[in-house]
Amino acid sequence: MTTQTPIRTVHPVDQVPPAPKLAALGLQHVLAFYAGAVIVPLLIAQSLNLDAATTIHLINADLLTCGIATLIQSVGIGRHIGVRLPIVQGVTTTAVAPIIAIGLGVTDGEGGVASLPAIYGAVIVAGLFTFFAAPVFTRFLRFFPPVVTGTVLLVMGTSLLSVSANDFVNYADGVPAARDLAYGFGTLLIIILAQRFLRGFLGTLAVLLGLVVGTVTALLLGDANLDEVSNADAFGITTPFYFGLPEFNLVAIFSMIIVMIITMVETTGDVFATGEIVRKRTRRYDITRALRADGLSTFIGGIMNSFPYTCFAQNVGLVRITGVKSRWVAASAAVFMIILGVLPKAGAIVASIPSPVLGGASLALFANVAWVGLQTIAKSDLRDSRNAVIVTSALGLAMLVTFRPDIAQAFPEWARIFVSSGMSVGAITAIILNLLFFHVGRQTGANVAVSGSGEKLTLDQINAMDREQFVDTLSPLFNSRTWPLEIAWESRPFANVTALREAIQISVLTAPLEAREDLIHDYPDMAQLLLADQDEAAEISRDRGSIGLEELDDVDRDKLLTVTSNYRDRFGMPYVAYYDTTDTVDDVVAEGLRRLDNSDEQEHRQALSEIIEIANDRFDIVLEDANPARTAFDRKFTDTDFMS
Repeated sequence: MTTQTPIRTVHPVDQVPPAPKLAALGLQHVLAFYAGAVIVPLLIAQSLNLDAATTIHLINADLLTCGIATLIQSVGIGRHIGVRLPIVQGVTTTAVAPIIAIGLGVTDGEGGVASLPAIYGAVIVAGLFTFFAAPVFTRFLRFFPPVVTGTVLLVMGTSLLSVSANDFVNYADGVPAARDLAYGFGTLLIIILAQRFLRGFLGTLAVLLGLVVGTVTALLLGDANLDEVSNADAFGITTPFYFGLPEFNLVAIFSMIIVMIITMVETTGDVFATGEIVRKRTRRYDITRALRADGLSTFIGGIMNSFPYTCFAQNVGLVRITGVKSRWVAASAAVFMIILGVLPKAGAIVASIPSPVLGGASLALFANVAWVGLQTIAKSDLRDSRNAVIVTSALGLAMLVTFRPDIAQAFPEWARIFVSSGMSVGAITAIILNLLFFHVGRQTGANVAVSGSGEKLTLDQINAMDREQFVDTLSPLFNSRTWPLEIAWESRPFANVTALREAIQISVLTAPLEAREDLIHDYPDMAQLLLADQDEAAEISRDRGSIGLEELDDVDRDKLLTVTSNYRDRFGMPYVAYYDTTDTVDDVVAEGLRRLDNSDEQEHRQALSEIIEIANDRFDIVLEDANPARTAFDRKFTDTDFMS
């Protein structure tokens, strides 16, 4: 039989929207990130006593370099730099306090332009450190399971809500200004209504509509103006080492390297979150490429009079809200940033958006970052009290610092970098507690199985079970047919977990032909399984490979349906295959086409082998340390491959 190689389709991340839509969506990203982007140079300039001209130059340099950094991350350079996801880069707020401390420290508290060369020297070295340390850092990704990365995202989202609150509410005589509240709530309401009632492309512009309507309303009512547009220069561009050649201070460099280590954790969480949203699997090397992009961007930032760069969390939230997965939208945003960086008048227009309007929009964005964190945490075992301690402790301490930032003053100056923000405290707490609970000391004991009620069981207890208890405990290994377990029970007592696994496998392979045929027909074909939504998939199959791929395009759906139909016509049974979480639809289709050339007898054995593989996978879920050899190998050699 002639087979054909499946036609590969373009992932939504790599698809390029039409030019008008691309421009509109890119502008929306710029508007979402603008306030967060410019607040860092504004805070630094104010604390270092910089004049207005220098402040404007820092803002322009920041926007220009943000655009370059975003292109590096979203488009990539070669094969090894840039994660190539819809990620917007911006200056990390984690760096604000250390940069101010460096600037004041090298000038005996005076600040001014004289403080900048030492800052940029530290930024340059920290960028190089991040670039070259990225592969080493990613080797420790097994210490960042979903409970850690999800907690970091949850903490980031909730901590950033305080930024939204400061924009949302201004106080007059100690009382919240009613007009500001009206703008903030009004903007948020517009975003919610747009998401509820608008469809298609207009629905993806919810945040942009909220910002535009809120700003226009403020202009009409006289609560906003465009005076800064006429005052701004028509053109201005930063040049390398504008404030002088960099100076390299060891203490400053060490402080900035600590900042970048924390930023690497934040970037890891953002990349996982974005991968989760766009349904593109995140592996160790993807994190390496993302961190290299951070390092290169930070290095360029030091040269171009800007600061350390990382993935912007608010834009991760925007990707989730809009559902637009194309990385070229981020690249479009980068072009707008570069334009804003050389045209101060254009930047002044965006700067005219009133703070309460920005606060209403950013509130929705930051809350969505927290929601993605909750979704990521849900991948962990929520019944495990250790995970509960990690999440609650990290969130509690992060909120403590967010609500009372003056706590940092109680620590020595060198330690304040670790406790200067809720995000830092939350991330560090989650990492340390995960190490404590899951990697320090003996983690496994006599418990090897979990009953339906959640009770921990030992192998001795399994050996002592009667047939009914045994079948009930291990029933998740198969769909609805339990006769393999009834046969395997006859082989007890089992010397170890491996002997138990072998008994189950042998029971399948040596059963009568009719029983084996019945077992095969008890499984759904791959089209039924992969095209089901999550609830349907849970009902028709229990293994962790049973993930409904709800966002397949028409081409992928047709390929999958065609191969399963041809398979059923050829063999008279469903196309059953073990679906690994690293497999793509093209992999499933290619495997089906290959198996169409098998003989009836060979394919019958192949189908049973696939069922055994599915049972093995479920066996690893039901039993702890069910595969001792693989567990030992993983601990020694593997780089944990995270699924997004």
